Amino acid sequence: MSRISYVNGRYVNHHEAMVHVEDRGYQFADGIYEYVAFYNGMLLDGDLHFDRLERSLYELQMHMPMSRAALEIVVEELIERNFKQDGGLYIQITRGVARRDHGFPKRVRPALVMTVCAPKLPKAHEVAAGVRVITQPDIRWGRRDIKSISLLANILAKQEAANAVAREAWLLEGKVVTEGSASNAYIVNKKGEVVTHPANEKILGGITRDVLLRLAQDNGIPVAEKAFTLAQVEDAAEAFLTSTSANVLPVVKVDDMIIGSSRPGPVTQKLNALYTQHILMQTGKQF
Repeated sequence: MSRISYVNGRYVNHHEAMVHVEDRGYQFADGIYEYVAFYNGMLLDGDLHFDRLERSLYELQMHMPMSRAALEIVVEELIERNFKQDGGLYIQITRGVARRDHGFPKRVRPALVMTVCAPKLPKAHEVAAGVRVITQPDIRWGRRDIKSISLLANILAKQEAANAVAREAWLLEGKVVTEGSASNAYIVNKKGEVVTHPANEKILGGITRDVLLRLAQDNGIPVAEKAFTLAQVEDAAEAFLTSTSANVLPVVKVDDMIIGSSRPGPVTQKLNALYTQHILMQTGKQF
C-alpha cells in the first residue's frame, strides 16, 4: 500500500513528493514544523499543536498557507489516505519558493508539506526500567521557543547520545539544564516536587509538557517551573523526560550519575499513568 504525502495542495505518493530547489526551507531553514501523534485516527491534543504552529508562524512573520479549519480537513484526509489508526503527523511550513536572498520575498505563498509515519513510542523495557541520558553544551540559537526546522544543533547533540548508546542528550547552558535535544527535562527533588525549566525563549514549550504539568497540579503533585543545575540532578530522587513521541519516560542515569534508586520512581510512575489515562480519554487508545 502506497504511503501518501501532501505537498502544496496535492496528495501524492510519498516517493514522488518533492519541493522546489529554491524553497526557503531548503535554502535557509526558513520555516517551522509540528509533530502530532494520533491514535485511532484522532489527533492527540491537536488544538494545542495547532496553537503552537500558529504562534511559531507569527514569531517568524509568516502566514498560514490555509485557514485552520481547512488545514484540519486536509490532515484528516491525509490520515485516512494512509490507512493508519496510530501514528505521527509531520506538518512543515516554509516561507515559500523565491530567488535566493536573505530578505523576506514579497508576494510569495507559504509552502506546506505534510507526511504521516508509524508511531514513535518508547520500547516497553525503556518505560519499565528507565533510560540513560548524557549531557551536551546547549549551542542552539536564542529563540528556542519557536519550533523551527533549523535543528542542526539538536541533531549534533542527539548523535552524541547515539554514539554513547544513550536515549537522549540533555542540554547545558553553563551548569543549568535547559531541555533535551528532542524532549523536555525534569527532576523530582527529595520533597517530591517536579522541577522543570520555565517555558521561555530558552526552551521549546512542549505540548506534552504543558498537559503533564496541568495533570500533575490537578492531582496534587507539586510543580516548580524553575531552572535546575547538574548538581541538583545528582541530588534528585527521580528524573524523567517528555515529548510527543516519548510520552513520559523515566531517566535513571545522567552521564555517569545514578538517579535515586536507579529505577523509575513513584512520582514518575504516577505521572505516566495520568498521561496514559489522558490519551485514553481523548482517543480511546489503551497501552
